[in-house]
Amino acid sequence: MGKFITFGEIMLRLAPPGYERFVQAKEFGAVYGGGEANVAVSLANYGKEAYFVTKLPKHEIGQAAVNELRKFGVNTGLITRGGDRVGIYFCEKGASQRPSKVIYDRAHSAIAEAIKADFNWTDIFADAEWFHFTGITPALSDELAAITLEAVKAAKAAGVTVSVDLNYRKKLWTTEKAGRVMADIVKYCDVVIANEEDAEMVFGIKADETDITGGHLSDEGYKKVAQQLVSRFDLKYVAITLRESFSASDNGWSALLYDGSSFNKSKRYDIRIVDRVGGGDSFGAGLIYGLTSGMSNQEALEFAVAASCLKHTIEGDANMVSVDEVTTLMKGDASGRVQR
Repeated sequence: MGKFITFGEIMLRLAPPGYERFVQAKEFGAVYGGGEANVAVSLANYGKEAYFVTKLPKHEIGQAAVNELRKFGVNTGLITRGGDRVGIYFCEKGASQRPSKVIYDRAHSAIAEAIKADFNWTDIFADAEWFHFTGITPALSDELAAITLEAVKAAKAAGVTVSVDLNYRKKLWTTEKAGRVMADIVKYCDVVIANEEDAEMVFGIKADETDITGGHLSDEGYKKVAQQLVSRFDLKYVAITLRESFSASDNGWSALLYDGSSFNKSKRYDIRIVDRVGGGDSFGAGLIYGLTSGMSNQEALEFAVAASCLKHTIEGDANMVSVDEVTTLMKGDASGRVQR
């Protein structure tokens, strides 16, 4: 089994207890997380040889982030140490008709100020099987966009499968800049993962007959989105998660997978949300696991959707579930009965 490499920023998450608002909080709980780090944790939980690549300060807060990854079996041997700070984000959980809110304090983090010389991609991709990153990483700085492009080129040269979760963040860059930068990067990718609006925000590809805020998503519209992405970038797979957001507490959850010739649609789950942060990351990790573990396209998609469904019930960024737990839900046991 080869190495599974993820690359991005791990951040310190500070959150009020329960469903308190920022202005109510007298204390904040602390956990670590970030898109690619969350994927690495899930893959390690599933038994894959997962490595997380980033840059972190040498001080104790940076070491605490490293220790958190190690706790879940993620290999941290490829992390570059340097810089002055770990990025922070504040997360206020929404409920019912009140949406969740995120405030970032990540400027000048160690990874955002990384330079090309910090990463030897030839060494990193030695014996690697898969490389995963998100659209958040190249959005952090122009230099990091160049580093990400260098990484995907090196991965392709080494014969490594490359996946990207588009993960558009409007607080980091404009749609115009995202489109320009990601177009150069995605042409070196094999798998694109997107949510219900990423393709429109990044590449201007909008699903027909869809009202995201109204909770109406058209399967046929998203099939056309997937077809356009495959045609433009010569991809092996496009996966699109479909979140029907009825409120901050209740969502419908399903996904589509397209391999260039046929579509697969997952079963749909009605989710009562405990914590939705990391839901897309857990889907990506589940899909990667399924596609590299001998599953059919349909099975890999069902595994990914079931894994992300379970993540919505777990506090924190990372998905603390096993293959057996995901498989149980994937096979139809959604009863939630006590296990004794």
